[in-house]
Amino acid sequence: MRTISENKSFGGVQGVYAHESEACGCEMTFGLFLPEEAEEHPVPMLWYLSGLTCTHENAMVKAGAQQWAAEYGVALVFPDTSPRGKGVADDEAFDLGQGAGFYLNAVQDPWAKHYKMWDYIADELPRIVTANFEVDDERQSITGHSMGGHGALTLAMRLQGRFRSVSAFAPIASPTTSDWGRKQFAAYLGPDESTWADHDASLRMRAVGFDGPVLIDQGAKDQFLHLLKPEALAEAMMARRQPGQMRMQPGYDHSYYFVSTFMADHVAFHAENLYAR
Repeated sequence: MRTISENKSFGGVQGVYAHESEACGCEMTFGLFLPEEAEEHPVPMLWYLSGLTCTHENAMVKAGAQQWAAEYGVALVFPDTSPRGKGVADDEAFDLGQGAGFYLNAVQDPWAKHYKMWDYIADELPRIVTANFEVDDERQSITGHSMGGHGALTLAMRLQGRFRSVSAFAPIASPTTSDWGRKQFAAYLGPDESTWADHDASLRMRAVGFDGPVLIDQGAKDQFLHLLKPEALAEAMMARRQPGQMRMQPGYDHSYYFVSTFMADHVAFHAENLYAR
């Protein structure tokens, strides 16, 4: 692991680090904010998964999360959204290839060699972060935006017991019925749609739910509502009797103005669960 940068922020340190990834077969970069408390003892951590076209940097710079993480003594992990580099498969479209890993393990060529984002987020990066920084791997929560909201929800529901709480900002809620999902799942996972269900938050919610509280915020003026399909997740939460909230926020779109507006609520929500006995 090498340090790219470290900057003082709200009493803590916002760092950017790179390492060679076995899962993805390339160098991967991630951001990590450590609050001041990490100088004294391990702190709980909140994972933030970003959306289409993003790198580790977008949320790190735009979401305004460090202020609230510092207030509650929580670390923030900002992974990248896909493998990257000259030898990594890509596509001209913004919603496939580099910047669009969809937090799954690809099995189809040419994607299978590098696109192992499920293994990277679920296993490899947590091992690297906990081995090198003062974080408590027994206290983790997860959130994300858009494609990252999809990833946060599916990771939380498939890795039961790993995360104390899960939240999402405008998640891709029903990718098996949306052009933000069907296209990518066909490319990465192949034509057998029975293999897609594990990566659909609404289907997972209806089948198994989440063993903790859930918070979802969705902008009512989101320009991508027809692709996100929040109604599918809302119906699944009701059918499952899932503890949690799904809030439709009047006037808000899909941008980081929306995310930053409600970031304080989400960090507070996770902090309450991370510090609960």
